Amino acid sequence: MSRTLKDMRPVHVIGIGWHRYQFASETPYVELGLTAVRAALADAGIPWPAVQTAYVAKALLPMAPGRAMLRHLGATGLEILHVEDASASGSAAFRHACLEVASGASDVVLAMGVDKPARVALAERSTGIPSLADDAIAPFTHFAMLADQYAHRAGATVEDIALVAVKNHRNGSLNPNAQHQKARTLAEIMGGKAISGAFTSLQCTPVGEGAAAVILASDDGIRALGVDPARAIQVVASVGRSQRVYEDATRFDALLTSETAGLAFAQSGLTAADLDVVELHDAFTVEELEYVEAMSLCAEGDAVRQLKAGAFDIGGRCAVNPSGGLIAMGHPIGPTGIGQIGEIVLQLRGEAGARQQPGARTGLAHMVGIGAVCYVHILQRPG
Repeated sequence: MSRTLKDMRPVHVIGIGWHRYQFASETPYVELGLTAVRAALADAGIPWPAVQTAYVAKALLPMAPGRAMLRHLGATGLEILHVEDASASGSAAFRHACLEVASGASDVVLAMGVDKPARVALAERSTGIPSLADDAIAPFTHFAMLADQYAHRAGATVEDIALVAVKNHRNGSLNPNAQHQKARTLAEIMGGKAISGAFTSLQCTPVGEGAAAVILASDDGIRALGVDPARAIQVVASVGRSQRVYEDATRFDALLTSETAGLAFAQSGLTAADLDVVELHDAFTVEELEYVEAMSLCAEGDAVRQLKAGAFDIGGRCAVNPSGGLIAMGHPIGPTGIGQIGEIVLQLRGEAGARQQPGARTGLAHMVGIGAVCYVHILQRPG
């Protein structure tokens, strides 16, 4: 019988840090990554030698970048593991760091992500089994078609769907770590460069570079290092799933999200109604609408109405993507899932400044990776 996080010892996030997400530059990945890790160590108030294991998420960098980067903090002999799971690489690294602490194998663990843009071949296209659609359906084409399907199913317009980008660019304008830091009107969103179908560039995530880091600790680690327990945010659920065969194959991302979120709620003993903050995978605007319905934040077909009513705004019933989401915060791939955790920790500590969701106590982070995998984590502040 498998054990979940609730069956093991408590796990807490005690430190968070970023290097701002940005467009491609000459900045070495080592500088990007070390900036985030040093910020996380400073936030936790602990020295580098206290870290026992490092999980390094990356999708675009060459093999084994962690050692060449982390040695600049000191050659302590810690274990370094590299994690790649497409867009969900950071989420996968965070999950396995959680499990290491929960199991008792370590008391203090680093989970970090770093990436720089590069051309990478997808394994799905290198299997030796050809697909007639490989050259015809790029990710943005798939999601543009999904947006048309959603609009028909929910009675929404293309402008309704674009309102997700208006909200998330507004949130990103308040985030010093975001790649896009400018609020946009609906007219600006709709008038952007055409990408596919009704999608314009401002409705799609930019892929750039950056880094994010979090430090996890057990209760024993917190006591031994003298960390302030009031700033330690507990991880109360961690679930990873992969795609099954679904009756509606066009909505595999949403159906996989529904399954994964359901398991996370069961593990934590919470429901969607308990959530104050959600950071979810919104590489394209329609995804946010699909996923808030899939995780039961609202009824199916009701996401646009709730969005227009301000339910998902900062200050609304549940702040969705207060960081700006992938659309405005950015999506450097390896760091993205880690950065989501950092944003939720800021919110639950009450340290998010202009992006603060009032009274935030419970948050959920969600990422999918090429539709094949999904990760959901739920965090809560003490008290």
